[in-house]
Amino acid sequence: MFAVVRTGGKQYRVAPGDKIVVEKLAGDAGETITLGDVLFAGDGSEQRSTDGLSVSAEIIAQAKAEKVTVFKKRRRHNYRRKNGHRQQHTILRITAIGDQRADAAPAAAAAPAPADTASAGSEAAPAAAPKPRARKAAAPKPPAETEAHVQPPLKNDGAESEMTDSPVAAKNDSDAK
Repeated sequence: MFAVVRTGGKQYRVAPGDKIVVEKLAGDAGETITLGDVLFAGDGSEQRSTDGLSVSAEIIAQAKAEKVTVFKKRRRHNYRRKNGHRQQHTILRITAIGDQRADAAPAAAAAPAPADTASAGSEAAPAAAPKPRARKAAAPKPPAETEAHVQPPLKNDGAESEMTDSPVAAKNDSDAK
């Protein structure tokens, strides 16, 4: 069975055994509260009446959300304000919807299936599965040297400078004539 409840201005689809985080509700951890604003209820694909239906929940904890930074700025006016905010919320565990309790629903699903190999008795079953080995982080490899990464040799075979191709001797010969 599931229900859609409204609390804190938001709607939540819940089932017995679910954990939800809602806006801050009054109460301490361990207390039981009732969510009376049930908008919709159903069982599988069937719709059920919500007249007099309430959702019972247990408060797990009163906590705060992650910090949100609020930064205001007006350019060219030397105005900057930086604030932080942590929204308070309540963590709930849904214990019952109407008369259906959470104990009955998860118990059938959580029951372990009997092991046929262990009851056969031919050989002892392994105690535990081997743990997977942790992989070592591979060291990053340098990029492969390709022709695009290799620079051509400089032309300074008798050249005046690296920028010219004319040999020094040719320049001296033209000056001498």
